[in-house]
Amino acid sequence: MATVLKLDEIKSLVDIPQLIQDIEAGFVLYSEGRVKVPPVGFLHFDDPPGDVHIKYGFVSGDDYYVVKMASGFYNNPDLDLPASNGLVLLFSQKTGELKLIMLDECWLTDIRTAAAGAVAAKHLAPKTINHIGIVGTGVQARRQLEMLQHVVDCNSCIIWGRNPEKVQALIEELQSRESFFAWELKFQGTQDMEFLTSQCELIVTTTSAKAPLIKADQVKKGTHITAVGADDHGKQELEAALLAKADILVADSVSQCLDHGECFHAVNNNLIEENVILELGHVIKNPNMGRTNDDQISIVDLTGVAIQDIQIAKMVNRFFLERKQ
Repeated sequence: MATVLKLDEIKSLVDIPQLIQDIEAGFVLYSEGRVKVPPVGFLHFDDPPGDVHIKYGFVSGDDYYVVKMASGFYNNPDLDLPASNGLVLLFSQKTGELKLIMLDECWLTDIRTAAAGAVAAKHLAPKTINHIGIVGTGVQARRQLEMLQHVVDCNSCIIWGRNPEKVQALIEELQSRESFFAWELKFQGTQDMEFLTSQCELIVTTTSAKAPLIKADQVKKGTHITAVGADDHGKQELEAALLAKADILVADSVSQCLDHGECFHAVNNNLIEENVILELGHVIKNPNMGRTNDDQISIVDLTGVAIQDIQIAKMVNRFFLERKQ
């Protein structure tokens, strides 16, 4: 009989610094061709608007395989419901038995996505970061900032959002959790994207935008951008010309990002060739492929790869089994 874990217990079984390391190692396994990841499954709904992502896979020769379903229904906050939900299933790779059912309500997806952002910044952000820019005011905006404190030093954060009330609410929430952060962060809100891009050396975009928010001529030398939002067909946060302007362009999965990430738009518009896109696992393993000076513009396109779900599910299972002993 499979064990069922609910959210509170799942949260107690995730160690954030270790997770960042595990996600980092997972990207290397993926780029080495040691992970079997079929194409992402998508379900789209129009009324009310929503989408479901189904990701699954396994590391060759490992003990487990993982299936993850995560949904986003964007009108839910109007009903006082969370926008996201989901679960993760862990199966034996030896027998096919279902071992663990994680009713994580999309928390594991949010956390592993943010951990990937931390990995991207660790390997590609410039050494000196005076201001971090967060584009968006949702869950991932919070999570990315929480994870970044483990890999970079900074004491200033500028948050952009279309709705100034949501920007202010996020700032107040983050300020109320000051003791959570290793930094002494000063927050500033803005609706002016050019102000954010002119000030920030590290920018994370976290929205579900379907038209570019950041233009190529807005980004200064030395900027690193981690683009998280374009995880489905039709989504786009960065102008395609910005990817052509970048000195270093990295994808979590080249094949996925060519299908539905920021890279899709740049390649589809004939602004870049596929062969200029590096894969994150290769950059982690071979640092000379990444940033070599602080004047370079770097972009990491994160669409979310099943190896992230595999790694975080295995962590939960490992710590759960240790706790039982």
